[in-house]
Amino acid sequence: MKAALERIQIAIEPLRQEIINHKVYSVINDIEDLRIFMEHHVYAVWDFMSLLKSLQINLTCTTLPWFPVGSGNTRSLINEIVAGEESDIDANGIKKSHFEMYLEAMEQCGADTAEIHSFIAALKESNDFERAYRVAGTPAAAQSFVDFTFETIYSNQAHLQASTFTFGREDLIPNMFLTIVNDLNQKFPDQISLFKYYLDRHIEVDGDHHSHLALEMTAELCGDNDTYWKAAEEATIASLRKRLELWDGAYQKITANQLIKA
Repeated sequence: MKAALERIQIAIEPLRQEIINHKVYSVINDIEDLRIFMEHHVYAVWDFMSLLKSLQINLTCTTLPWFPVGSGNTRSLINEIVAGEESDIDANGIKKSHFEMYLEAMEQCGADTAEIHSFIAALKESNDFERAYRVAGTPAAAQSFVDFTFETIYSNQAHLQASTFTFGREDLIPNMFLTIVNDLNQKFPDQISLFKYYLDRHIEVDGDHHSHLALEMTAELCGDNDTYWKAAEEATIASLRKRLELWDGAYQKITANQLIKA
């Protein structure tokens, strides 16, 4: 199984490098640029939680009456990740999900949170993604990203959910972006500190401990099934391409806004 994990890692490395070296980072020059980036990225932060919960639903018992589901090892792995993502500690020591922490970072930065709140409210009311996109005015790239995530969720195939979660979401924050945020935080600590905390926490928890748990979970779900491993690789590649499209959308919006300001 270790060899199968390594095959996926080798196959996706070119796409990972494209994301890590994406041109969007080079155009984030001030807080206004960062706000636009966050207004796109927040959709990925939100649907990450749905992908995570779909794994918990498939790998544990979340209905009544309770019955044991799957292996104790996968139950332990996913429950530990969910606890960390859904009830982590914010900058003030208060328990919050990473999504709620991100929203607070957006508000401190002055980014527009009305759009994502409108999207969620409309989705709660109608359970209709297309309507929610229209109501909120969701960017096309974010729509495509979320649609792919929910296609994976609704597949009800835990090995695909696990692979896109493991390889398509973790370890994608480049040092270049961290440097930009650190520089902005030095200039504007009252506006960037929560976002810096979010990124630091993400790296500390998601990029280290959770990534190891996710690799173990994916390996256990795919097992010795070559068909599962192949499908997992294809799903991961597709998810990374959607991330590139999301970053392309943010880049286009930032550069268009810069032209207006010039």
